[in-house]
Formats: sequence, C-alpha cells, structure tokens
Amino acid sequence: MQVTLDEANKVAQGAIAKAEELGIRINVAVCDGGGRLVAFQRMTHAAWAGSFASQGKAMASAAWGLPGGDLTERADRPVARGIVAAEGGHMMLGQGGVPIIRDEVVVGACGVAGGTGEEDEICARAGVDVL
Repeated sequence: MQVTLDEANKVAQGAIAKAEELGIRINVAVCDGGGRLVAFQRMTHAAWAGSFASQGKAMASAAWGLPGGDLTERADRPVARGIVAAEGGHMMLGQGGVPIIRDEVVVGACGVAGGTGEEDEICARAGVDVL
C-alpha cells in the first residue's frame, strides 16, 4: 500500500512544525513509493528553488529506500549518476530526504529543502515520525 494523501499531508505538517521550531522556512514534498508527488507545501517566504530540491530529495529517498544523508557519498558514483540521468535528472542525492517504510516496503518518502542539509533531514525525519 502506498502513502495516502491524508498521511502525506500529516507528514508535511510534521516537517513544517519542526521547521518552525528551528526557525527556518522550508519546502516539503511527500511522494509515493514510485517517487511521484502526493503532497507539497511551501512555507511563506521559503525559497522557490526549494520546491524542486524537496521533490528531488523525496524521489531519491524513495528510489533507494534510504535517508538522503546516506545517499550523499554515492552521488558521484557512475551507477548513481546513470540512474539519475536515466530518470531525467530530477533526483537529488543529498541530505533532506527520508523514506516512509511500512512492513519493510518503501511506500513513500519526505523531502525537505530550505535549511542546511542537516536541518532539512531533521525536518523530514520529524514529518515521517508523525506516522
């Protein structure tokens, strides 16, 4: 079963609540297990470019089933570059994405952009932890 719209909205709200605690403005994207967007929210005054980054981080985290921080070191490897290129170049292998795993199956992911990589991943984790 994939992440539902209701679940995706809860994840996004959880990430935003953490961003407010940290005093940052974020874009948050929640995708299904296939990397397709289910929910997106942009905090007031968050950088517009983060809309692309948050979706790319969510997509990559869903594809690999790993947090973005674990993907950073793989970003320059030929296989990872090939997969990103074959997909169309939308994935971003860096901190800020966290998979949503249910019964050992990736059903979605949360991607955040707007803070530092570490802050983004903290917010994404807080969103996923709502579930």
